[in-house]
Parts: sequence; C-alpha cells; structure tokens
Amino acid sequence: MIKEGKIAPDFTLPDSEGKMVSLSEFKGRKVLLIFYPGDDTPVCTAQLCDYRNNVTAFTSRGIEVIGISGDSPESHKQFAEKHELPFLLLSDQQRTVAKAYDALGFLGMAQRAYVLIDEQGTVLLSYSDFLPVTYQPMKDLLARIDAS
Repeated sequence: MIKEGKIAPDFTLPDSEGKMVSLSEFKGRKVLLIFYPGDDTPVCTAQLCDYRNNVTAFTSRGIEVIGISGDSPESHKQFAEKHELPFLLLSDQQRTVAKAYDALGFLGMAQRAYVLIDEQGTVLLSYSDFLPVTYQPMKDLLARIDAS
C-alpha cells in the first residue's frame, strides 16, 4: 500500500456516467478512496451497502467517499443504481490507479483497500484487508480514520 505521509498521486478516471473525474478536483476536502475487487460481488456489495447506510458518518467528518474498481462505467452505473449508492464510483479498467497506490492483489485485481487523503493531498491512512473475502465494518474503519 502507498505509504502514509506521501503525496497522493493525482489521477483522472471516468465515473458511472462516463464523466472524467480527477482527484485534484477534491483539493481542500478529505477523500476516502475505497478500492474494491468488483461490482455486484457478494462481499463488495455488502461492503458498499454498509458504507451507504452509514454515509453520514463520513460526511459529518468532512470526508468524500470514492469507490474504485476495474469495472466499466456501465457496470458502475447499474451497480450504483441497483443499490442506491450515494458516492462516486470510478472505473480503473487499466488498473493504473490501483497500481499507483500499490493496491493490486496477486491476481491483478484491486485489493480491498482504503486510502484517506487530507485536504492538501497527503495520505493520512492507507490500509488493505488481508483477505478479499472480508471488509472493514464501518465501526472499525471509522476507528482507523479517527485515529489518523
């Protein structure tokens, strides 16, 4: 995983509507990047729905949530609509952002990883789950965020 204290690499990826979104657009706000293996998989769906159900825990801390996986914008659109996800999902089909953040698993898919970036673009927290079959429940993720 990318080291805490480093400047977060900027990137530009398409969202679920095909609009290009750059990390630099969020300068001045905290951002939580959530790398996940894939849309509509059981664990990823449970994870992102858990975060959806508790999104105010992020927003009350001034944190923008952005999900990133290798799925297409069309897949993200269907996934977000189906599960009413209130945050951006970005398509990293070439895995360039996952690679830049050292968030690629051994099979070349994104790990289940979390990167909290401060208002100036510095990595405050970087963490990846050991096994992709589990995810950080909200209370555990928030405890890590609050401790950073």
